[in-house]
Amino acid sequence: MLHWAAVNAWWTLQLADLPAPDALDEAVLDAAYEGGTVYERDPAAYEGVAAQPFDPVRRLAVAVVRTPGRIGTHTVVVKGAVETVLERCATSGPERERLLALGARQAERGLRVLAVATAERPARLSGASAPRQARGLTFRGFVTLRDAVAPTAAGALAALADRGVAVKILTGDHPGTAVRACRDLGIPVDADRVLTADQVDGLGDRELAETAGRTTVFARCAPEHKARIAAALRDGGHTVGFLGDGVNDLPALRAADVGISPRDAVPVVRETADVVLADRDLGLLGHAVDAGRRSSGNVTTYLRVSLSANLGNAVAVLVVGLLTSFPPMLPALVLVQNLCFDAAQISFAGDRPHPAVLRRPTALDTRALLRFVTGFGALNAAADLATLAVLALAPHGPGGAAAFHSGWFTENLLTQALVMVLLRTGHRAARGRTPGPVGWAAAALAATGVVLPLSPLGPPLGLSALPVHCYLLLGAVLAGYAAVLTVLRGRGTAGPPHDRAGGGSRVRAQAGEAQETPAGKPV
Repeated sequence: MLHWAAVNAWWTLQLADLPAPDALDEAVLDAAYEGGTVYERDPAAYEGVAAQPFDPVRRLAVAVVRTPGRIGTHTVVVKGAVETVLERCATSGPERERLLALGARQAERGLRVLAVATAERPARLSGASAPRQARGLTFRGFVTLRDAVAPTAAGALAALADRGVAVKILTGDHPGTAVRACRDLGIPVDADRVLTADQVDGLGDRELAETAGRTTVFARCAPEHKARIAAALRDGGHTVGFLGDGVNDLPALRAADVGISPRDAVPVVRETADVVLADRDLGLLGHAVDAGRRSSGNVTTYLRVSLSANLGNAVAVLVVGLLTSFPPMLPALVLVQNLCFDAAQISFAGDRPHPAVLRRPTALDTRALLRFVTGFGALNAAADLATLAVLALAPHGPGGAAAFHSGWFTENLLTQALVMVLLRTGHRAARGRTPGPVGWAAAALAATGVVLPLSPLGPPLGLSALPVHCYLLLGAVLAGYAAVLTVLRGRGTAGPPHDRAGGGSRVRAQAGEAQETPAGKPV
């Protein structure tokens, strides 16, 4: 039985139009050649006539070979799914039922089961028609294989679960095989969380969208089932990433939000995928999730900080412009201020939020962002106007437009530095942390606001030094501003807006071809 399985594996590979090694075939050949050839005839000693490689729809592989010295006879060798092969065998009904039950018991133990059968056919059949004569076969036996779980897979899946990423198994294998692999990897699978392709076919699109969210294993899947399940998960409000490496994974890769493939996938899959993993390690997916959430969180933080500060400045400029006889801010100062602020905000690209922030995806809610920008923009404008009021009403205050420009320039950069530190990632991320890129950039921005009016560059820009007591008054305004920011931040107003649809759940659909093992592709 193992001999004929090896003959099938060898010649379906050798006669394929595009030879592609298969993990199950490699395992069969390794077993057949272990310790040297132990059979009367090496599989390579036959003469290959025709072959049909494994197909996920037909679920079997066919090889037609000729034994040297035997004239006028070809041998048809079939290997594939138990049900499919037994349908083509000349076995009685009771015997077929017994074999089906035996194969099912092996699959429920978590083994992959292949049935092997042969038939002798006249050599006058052409090579093209011979594979279609795979009927009336003689059953030879079963080949069982146990999946070797990748050593890093369990830890990688646990890390994904910690990030709120649910893993779905979409496979052409028997349900028992997939469930066994899940248990080996620490993925809990209840009886009501397993669906077969036949059950999927019996569900409408709306029912499938509801059922797919709570289902862990989808077994006996053909390519169209994988694509439909990925689409159903998207319809259910989830963001779907699909990992696959075979041609039969292409429909699902296109149906998912993010198509993922390993580097050694077939070329057409690599070209279709949005993300290509550098190695067959699911831990890379966890790193990709962190990188995506970190960058999207930093972009969201940048928008909140930048828009709030700029709106506050614009409102303050309009109000002061109506109350004074001189421009509230010179054009050169506006450019310098924006240049300093924008340069400091580049540090957001290197910010590393608290790990707790990365456990949920960040979504840009435009309405929440508008409320945030309006509220904190108004607070920023109030701080600007309070600064100008203090400078105007302070005894022995500064005189002339240059002094007001200096006071407002210093206050603007200091408030923007506070906003960068206090509003960047929420209160949980700001406790007990050493200064990072954002902290150092904010400190440099604050130092620029204080030092520039006192430096030789101040007079050319229209700036001048302020009296000492004016700096003390500015410090009081900034302390009040910082206190209000801290209170609002502590109440959660300044926290990063998370996706609230489905509790922030994100689903990653994991695909496995029926003929591949997790040793080649971790589940």
